[in-house]
Amino acid sequence: MPVFHDQLNRAVNIPDVPKRIVSVVPSQTELLFDLGLDTEVIGITKFCIHPEHKFKTVTKVGGTKQLNIEQIKAMQPDLIVANKEENDRSQIEELINVYPVWISDINNLDSALDMIQSVGLITSREAAAKTLRDDISNRFNALSLPILNLRVAYFIWRKPYMVAGSGTFIDSMLNVCGLTNAFQTARYPEITAHELIATKPDVVFLSSEPYPFAQKHIDEFKEMLPGTSVILVDGEMFSWYGSRLLYASAYFTTLINNIT
Repeated sequence: MPVFHDQLNRAVNIPDVPKRIVSVVPSQTELLFDLGLDTEVIGITKFCIHPEHKFKTVTKVGGTKQLNIEQIKAMQPDLIVANKEENDRSQIEELINVYPVWISDINNLDSALDMIQSVGLITSREAAAKTLRDDISNRFNALSLPILNLRVAYFIWRKPYMVAGSGTFIDSMLNVCGLTNAFQTARYPEITAHELIATKPDVVFLSSEPYPFAQKHIDEFKEMLPGTSVILVDGEMFSWYGSRLLYASAYFTTLINNIT
């Protein structure tokens, strides 16, 4: 019986090439379809919005942290693709007791590229995954961005305010952009307006997801931080670690050029 290891170094028994895949992570869902698994992916979450035509037609199994476990069980998947951070641990452990569950754990570009290659291996799409991985790697290697010495507060939520801290994939993408994270607390800390003002970031990034920051929120932050640049950014470019990385390097180049 073929045994694969996921990014938590768990042994995952996958007896045959998967034909009934449930993906519960948006960026990995897009990756699976981009690897050509059009008919194999039978279940996705309500946040798996790419590719759009698949989002409209493939069965939804709840949200990333609120999966419909009974619905997933009724689908009898032979592979579930999950993520340590984006999914609820107790729900994933329940599924592990019944089905092969491959779990990613991603905090930088290298681990994202490793995930892409590993998903290609377990789904018998090794060649397509290698081509994709090499393409992404080459695009990032070709990046030539200035180190701006700017401290950035990257907001992911409002009420309460939450930022991306150290050890996150977003943090690693800020570093790729030559930027420094203004908040070095691990993971995704809640902060107050007072803490934001005291930190004095040079730039504030308001992400398009998971909270849908918009133009009206720019004024809110500028009131707290007069003179600080407040910019709406595409959250998918900073936090989706699958095939959407193909577009991230070009986006970062445009973003940094606009800042400078």
